[in-house]
Amino acid sequence: MKFLALLCLGMVGFAFGAEVSGVDMIRSYSVAGAVIGLGIAALGGAIGMGHAAAATISGTARNPGISGKLLGTMFIALALIEAQVIYTLVLALIALYANPFIK
Repeated sequence: MKFLALLCLGMVGFAFGAEVSGVDMIRSYSVAGAVIGLGIAALGGAIGMGHAAAATISGTARNPGISGKLLGTMFIALALIEAQVIYTLVLALIALYANPFIK
């Protein structure tokens, strides 16, 4: 872990060592924001999907008679969770390829 932190801090010098214009900085910040935002959205979506699946399995184990209703509700919840991650992907792609901050 210390090696990874040292490697990341070492790369900061290379990233900010060159002379760049304002447009290049906007592009680099857009890439960083897209990557970080998509990573956070994917992490949150994965945690939410895990909790939904665990709750469905627990509910089915307690009362097997309602497993059909729980399964349908779980699939709807998973679709809504995944939709939020896809929205973040769309915004990240807009920030990368059709950046509104560049003239």
